[in-house]
Amino acid sequence: MSAALVSVVIPVHNGARFLAEAIEAVQAQTYPSIELLVVDDGSTDETPAVIDRYAEVRHLRQENAGPSAARNLGIDHALGAYLTFCDADDRFRPTKVAAQVAYLEAHPGAGCVLVGHDTFYEPGIERAAWERDEGGTQPQSVLARRAVFDQVGGFDPAFRFAEGIEWLGRVRAAGIGIGVLDEVHVDRRIHGSNLSYGREGMQSHLLLAMRRRIDAARKTS
Repeated sequence: MSAALVSVVIPVHNGARFLAEAIEAVQAQTYPSIELLVVDDGSTDETPAVIDRYAEVRHLRQENAGPSAARNLGIDHALGAYLTFCDADDRFRPTKVAAQVAYLEAHPGAGCVLVGHDTFYEPGIERAAWERDEGGTQPQSVLARRAVFDQVGGFDPAFRFAEGIEWLGRVRAAGIGIGVLDEVHVDRRIHGSNLSYGREGMQSHLLLAMRRRIDAARKTS
């Protein structure tokens, strides 16, 4: 039996500096059936040229609308039975996709599965006040069945931070099972130009995401 197709979506805005590493980490996955979609969110740097180096990558482009909207465009064009996401400055470890697909195939009651990430800092970059090393709710840690997005929708474009937390809140509220692998499969890079690094909006979006999660839980209780 052939392996189910997994769609990996990389949203990118002016991310030429690290994008090749992200693409090549996806291409190095041990899982045998992957399509890679890179969504250029209105970049003005060399991002399009980097994408064009990889003929096998599906290249989508939109006017700048933020990472949630870029992920959603990728979801709309994805062909896979499973979807996962990698930020343009991060890296998947080689067995990430294989481990998550294996979990979902062994647990048919789960709609998605999370893995941990390790945070690493570019030279000269200090830890942001909000930053934690442990992972689990970053969008790039999630691998989900396509049916989950069909049921709860994609990422809320109003969120430029904490969009993964908000989305997972909707998944939980819908009663969809969420699995967790106690393994690190993503290397998350902090380089000082990250959308969330040092931004005052980070805390307010986190609070809003948590409030929505609580409200959704109350409605289902």
